[in-house]
Amino acid sequence: MGRSAKLDLDWADGTYSFRLGIAQLAELQEKTDAGPWYIQWALQMALMSGQAGITPPKDASPAYVIDTIRLGLIGGGMDAVQALKKVRAYCGDGQLTENIPVAFAIIATALQGVPEDEPEKPEGESETSANRSPEEESGSRKSMGSELPSA
Repeated sequence: MGRSAKLDLDWADGTYSFRLGIAQLAELQEKTDAGPWYIQWALQMALMSGQAGITPPKDASPAYVIDTIRLGLIGGGMDAVQALKKVRAYCGDGQLTENIPVAFAIIATALQGVPEDEPEKPEGESETSANRSPEEESGSRKSMGSELPSA
């Protein structure tokens, strides 16, 4: 069972589905010249700096917001032309900062998933017991340590 990493959000003028699949993540990296984990970090820093009233990272790009949302809409099922029109209408001049939380939620869901996406454990498979030692957990053979044979 795979993870969908799909997210439905109230954004702009309605509720939309967003999803960044592998193809969208690859295009995002190509468009922004930054890896998805870096973009996630930069968006998180921008969110935190906004809350703290300080300047966001200098190398944070508007494309991190715009292209994450656009590609998320496409991955969520929207036509590419419609996605571009939505982003142009709602991520334009003076609207980038308010869209940072949306872009962050989209990329974080793509990279970490959502709890509903967790695969179900087969029946009878239980959580790891806290009573087991790390050696028992690892499945490695136990070392003979410094035990020497008696003479």
